[in-house]
Amino acid sequence: MDTVLLLNVTYEPLAVLSLPRAVKLLLRGRVEPVAEERILVHGSARSLAVPQVLRLKVYAHVPHRKTPTWTRHGLLERDGYACAYCGKRYAGRELTVDHVVPLSQGGRSTWGNTVTACNRCNQRKADRTPHEAGMKLLIEPKTPRTNYLVASGDVPAAWKVWIEL
Repeated sequence: MDTVLLLNVTYEPLAVLSLPRAVKLLLRGRVEPVAEERILVHGSARSLAVPQVLRLKVYAHVPHRKTPTWTRHGLLERDGYACAYCGKRYAGRELTVDHVVPLSQGGRSTWGNTVTACNRCNQRKADRTPHEAGMKLLIEPKTPRTNYLVASGDVPAAWKVWIEL
């Protein structure tokens, strides 16, 4: 993985940096290493071991982050590519968007009213609420605090201390 996690002075995750950006911050002395795990970068004159987690030396004020826009891809990331009813993991194309309160009953496509569901479970639930269908939600449909796309995919072990998964 050729990305580095950037933390604020307060150890809050700020961003995922590209390797070239991380090298620039390191060489300018703007960051300090936090993790022992490193990525080896080879240049024409020398090699540099870049830590997988860096911390800013000066506090970066981050204005209140707005709630991420609801998208199907964001929903898949939030729910971990798993069916909210049976719990099985699937490829994204094998999952559907299920409205907890169906559109026909006034439900909307929002973070709090949608979950991912496999075709089988979605057809079983049909045009009913989970309670009406006698089905239990395994995933709580809630608004994400931050954009789930920031740390999607295989996350390095060094990052897991600093981010919630």
